[in-house]
Amino acid sequence: MNTLSGFALEQVLASKLEELLRSVPWLRNWQVKRIGSVPDSGFDLKATLSLPQGKVVLAIECKRELRPSAFQAMAESKALPSRTQRLVPVLAMPFVSHRLADMCVQHGWSWYDLAGNCHIDVPNAIYLERLGHEPVHARSRPTANLSTPEAARVIRALLAPENAGQRWTQRKMESHFGLLDIPVPEPSLGLVNKVVRYLRDEAFIEAFEDGGFRLREPRKLLFAWRDAYRFDRHERRHYFTLFQGRQLRDALAKLDLKAGGFAAYAAFSAADFQAPHVRQPKTWIYVGGQYIKALEELTEGKRVESGENLIILIPDDAGVFYMADGGGVGDRRMGCTNPVQTYVDLAHCGGRGAEAAEALLEQKLKPEWTQHKLL
Repeated sequence: MNTLSGFALEQVLASKLEELLRSVPWLRNWQVKRIGSVPDSGFDLKATLSLPQGKVVLAIECKRELRPSAFQAMAESKALPSRTQRLVPVLAMPFVSHRLADMCVQHGWSWYDLAGNCHIDVPNAIYLERLGHEPVHARSRPTANLSTPEAARVIRALLAPENAGQRWTQRKMESHFGLLDIPVPEPSLGLVNKVVRYLRDEAFIEAFEDGGFRLREPRKLLFAWRDAYRFDRHERRHYFTLFQGRQLRDALAKLDLKAGGFAAYAAFSAADFQAPHVRQPKTWIYVGGQYIKALEELTEGKRVESGENLIILIPDDAGVFYMADGGGVGDRRMGCTNPVQTYVDLAHCGGRGAEAAEALLEQKLKPEWTQHKLL
């Protein structure tokens, strides 16, 4: 596929469009052809559909590669092939990523790829959507892996409600973690550069001429991180304690003081404070491995194979404690993981976790982002 370009690429993409149109049994009298050298069109292929409502033109832009960050400029550069016909702009590529597909829909474009994945929407006439087909050619590897602990630190900093509207530089991002009340290991400048370049290419951040950058689509970035997140990297232990209510809460507040911020309510238990929605009887806690013995002593908890009421998560990275929410002496309770951390953990907890995550997004995160005009 990497050798296909120009006319050859347009040919295979035209054939795939014909295959998709043939799959609509009632659709008749359509035609796909190259626009070729028509100077004012800006598109590569044209599909004319004869519908009961009149003729519709699918104007197809063929691309071998396109970064999401370049999509808007490309879309704005396109001219109508005919001002007398209804036009549906369509992006056609060998492979269309989830992010690029999402941007097409946001901007009123349809799209399809060579695997047969597509979203072709002719209002009030045709809606053809097919997803999940494996790519028919090797995709280029992303420049950054969002599932790594180091990349997660950058993403948490961008998404945290406390940082909403923040304007960053790469050096500011690198040094940010060491300045926190509870320091988190800082990613290297090289890693920050790699992640920022990837997020810029994917149009999750907007870049400024002076080298600074700012978050632009927090909800979409949160979803991308959620999908890449590895909850299974955290060690999970089950405990039972006779402590309940205030007694357990006070014991965990003491653990918080002893652990110096490296203990926090997690998942469902954090959501109980941040956006109450799902009731469940177990207490979920992140705690650094060196403080497990203190937790066992303070809660008089015993490890069990079943019947647990404490779920202890020993994180593979201290980043989960980034900007813990609340807690401390004044609140007389242990802190919670930051809402963005709570969200991704809930999304992977099973049970009603996805429902609780959605409530947290609507009640806690979106209002903060909206206030700073990020949504």
